[in-house]
Amino acid sequence: MKCLYCGGKMERGHASYAVNRKGYHLFIDEVPVYICTQCGEKYFEEEQVEAIQKLIKKVEAEIDKVRNYAGAASTE
Repeated sequence: MKCLYCGGKMERGHASYAVNRKGYHLFIDEVPVYICTQCGEKYFEEEQVEAIQKLIKKVEAEIDKVRNYAGAASTE
């Protein structure tokens, strides 16, 4: 497998995946990836990208529940 950016050789490795959006930060460590030995570009496989996207949607739904929880903000 060759890197799409520089044409270098791709090798299996592990990398972190970070997302910063909608007021939260998600950091996933040790995700298997292909890494270019020449420029360091990382490629995630399609199944991994789909799994990460599903996880992000779940996190966003749970964050919305927390932010919209009325019981904690009640001051009677």
